[in-house]
Amino acid sequence: MRRLSLFSAAALAVLAAPAAVVAADPTPEIQRAATAPPQPAGSVHTLRQIPEACARLEGMFTGDAAQPYKFAVVRSSPNCQPRARFVDAAKAQPSQAAGWKFNDLIRVPSAACPQQQAVVRVWRKPAAVAPPQLDAQGRARLYLQDEKARAEAAKLAEVPMFAAAMAVEGKACGG
Repeated sequence: MRRLSLFSAAALAVLAAPAAVVAADPTPEIQRAATAPPQPAGSVHTLRQIPEACARLEGMFTGDAAQPYKFAVVRSSPNCQPRARFVDAAKAQPSQAAGWKFNDLIRVPSAACPQQQAVVRVWRKPAAVAPPQLDAQGRARLYLQDEKARAEAAKLAEVPMFAAAMAVEGKACGG
C-alpha cells in the first residue's frame, strides 16, 4: 500500500496537472473506499452526483493511449434548480489557501490495465447562504425589481461552488 501512495505522488509530480492537483492531498471531507470497482474501456460510469449543483461527474476509459480517460460534468436534470455552481478547476485553481475545501478523492482503476487509474479530486467552496428574511405575512419573498437592483450593483449573495480536476495516474499498458 505504501508503494502505491509513493508511486501516486511521483506520478502527480510528473504529470504536472492543473494547479488544483498537489503531490500530497489533504484529507477529503468525504471518506470512501480506497478505489472504486475497475471499469472496462468504453463503459460510461458515474463517479459522483452533486445534487446542490444539479451535476453528475461521469467518466469513461477510452482505450486510447493519447487520451486514456474522458471526464465530463453533466447536468443531472433539466428541471433541477441549482443551489451551487460548478466551475472549471483550471480557471478557479482551488486550494485551501483560497478558501476551498478538499471535498472528495475518487480513484477508478481500469479493468483492462489495472496499474492505470483515473483520479478525480473534487473541491468545494462554501458560502454563507442565508434564507431571505420573512415579510409581514411570514413568507420569504424575493422581488424581481429588488434582485435586479442588487445584480446591477454587483451585490448578489455568494453561492457555494464546486470544481473537479481529473488526472490519469499509473503506467499505461502496452497495446
